[in-house]
Amino acid sequence: MKVISVNVGTVSDLFVPQSDAMRRIATGIHKHALDGPVAVGKLGLAGDEQADLTVHGGLNKAVYAYPTEHYAFWEAQRRAALKRDEPLAPGAMGENLSLRGLLESDVWVGDRLRIGSTLLQVTEPRHPCYKFNAKMGFGHAAKMMLQSGFSGFYLRVVETGEIAAGDAVVLIAGPRETAIMQINERRRKGRQQDLF
Repeated sequence: MKVISVNVGTVSDLFVPQSDAMRRIATGIHKHALDGPVAVGKLGLAGDEQADLTVHGGLNKAVYAYPTEHYAFWEAQRRAALKRDEPLAPGAMGENLSLRGLLESDVWVGDRLRIGSTLLQVTEPRHPCYKFNAKMGFGHAAKMMLQSGFSGFYLRVVETGEIAAGDAVVLIAGPRETAIMQINERRRKGRQQDLF
């Protein structure tokens, strides 16, 4: 398990279709990869911003991690929806940490991740909103994230420090009472008709 990319972004504009016009929305979803170590404080990565602190950021959602194994799925969905074959760059899901080898089925709320000189704790899966649809370029992307369970997960910063691409990820099991996959499954069954 390792960090493929460390990604940050400042608040910028995202244009969302609404009625017959485009609506400008402030967002922090546009992330780009950084070289070298990145400082991690209690509220997240240095240089990273969130636009809507009611649903992103804060102590329990300080860092967002996403498995790179899911990128092929999203590239295929975009290819089918947009008729374009474009690779997704690290950070395309809006994640701070692009991880390899650690899926939603591997982590539980309360598990800890030792990465670089930091210690992070798993808090909950991402719950996508309409901004994810606009970022992906098609209107049912958020629903697909819920149904696929390819949500990634949020992390609380237990010990501040630095993280860099290439750092190993060490999973330290917590109480193992609620799995990220279980939360995703409850959300999927409770809200939406299946797309697949």
